[in-house]
Amino acid sequence: MTTSRRRAVLAVTTAAALALGATACGDTAQSAAPSPDIAVQQKLDAITERGIPGAQLVITDPGRGTRVLRAGTGNTATDEPIPDDARARIGSNTKAFIATVIMQLVDEGVVDLGTSVEHYLPGIVAGNGNDGSRVTVRDLLQHTSGLTDYLAPGGAKPEDVRPGQLQVATGEEPMGHYMPAELVKIAMSLSPGPAAKDEAVYSNTNYILLGMLIEKVTGRPAAQEIATRIIDPLGLKDTYFPGSGETQIRGPHAHGYHRIGEQQVDVTEGDVSWADTAGAMVATGADLNTFFTALLRGDLVSQDRLAEMKQTVPFDRGPKDAYGLGLVRVNSSCGKEIWGHGGGIPGFGTSGGVDTNGRAVTLTVNHIPMSADSVDAAQQVVDAAMCAD
Repeated sequence: MTTSRRRAVLAVTTAAALALGATACGDTAQSAAPSPDIAVQQKLDAITERGIPGAQLVITDPGRGTRVLRAGTGNTATDEPIPDDARARIGSNTKAFIATVIMQLVDEGVVDLGTSVEHYLPGIVAGNGNDGSRVTVRDLLQHTSGLTDYLAPGGAKPEDVRPGQLQVATGEEPMGHYMPAELVKIAMSLSPGPAAKDEAVYSNTNYILLGMLIEKVTGRPAAQEIATRIIDPLGLKDTYFPGSGETQIRGPHAHGYHRIGEQQVDVTEGDVSWADTAGAMVATGADLNTFFTALLRGDLVSQDRLAEMKQTVPFDRGPKDAYGLGLVRVNSSCGKEIWGHGGGIPGFGTSGGVDTNGRAVTLTVNHIPMSADSVDAAQQVVDAAMCAD
């Protein structure tokens, strides 16, 4: 499906909207009581009863390896299930990759968290009360900048959008191809909100700017830095940042769907440059488990930087959760502390994380949970998977 058919606006979720599901190849029961995987499977199946076509759950345990559960369908036209090695658009999980690169640059002495955005990107954050000298790199990472999201309702003015392209903020038409500076320009057409340093107020603008900052200080695109610093060293063969104008998902994947009016529309293909370093990446659940495990084990950044990433403030998108520097902390029903992120982009919702024992979980659905009961069902799946014995 082409972008001109869609009217979807980026729905960035986080680990608070833990959505997703699956059918599967779990362990068989050893007694009359259902095995943990069977109990989780039941919750996965329940997701598809709430308007979500299909769901996949990837669980990685130290010493046990990775297993996949799934439910529903990955293609409503053929009724084929979601492939076990399915790639998906991972939305705002991209932010965790960007944050990791920034923290590596901090480790290298190239970037300072307390330095202003104006220092690194002079003249970019300006106008309508926006002032880059008052916003630090840490503010961008933690969403304490006060900068308005370029996807906010009413954010796109006709004069700021090239003819024939999507109105980013209004959702009246989906976007064509956008450069990061154009997305920031839309954000700068809006007055900033209060910069509450003690609360994360989610704004995709922050991570577009961080992507621009990475390119400014390294001389290379953020996508290239992600590849050389994270994807290649970890062997994430199914993870990538789409190339310019790339519209299809490489390799095996489910179809993604989004409700537009009364119709559920296939939005699998499309130019997602409008999400860029705030949410454009593609990965498998297994690769996300590998990435978050490595990050939280301290393989990608120093222990000092990891400790800073885990310093949190309250989070406007998840009242029960807390936001660090590109990481979200979620507390499970069984008392486990889970660290990850999560993401939603029209067609796909992906979330999960890693607990303190090293269990990693990633759930993916091919329709963003929109209703309260579908969001709750998704949260229950992640919680059940994390708390299963």
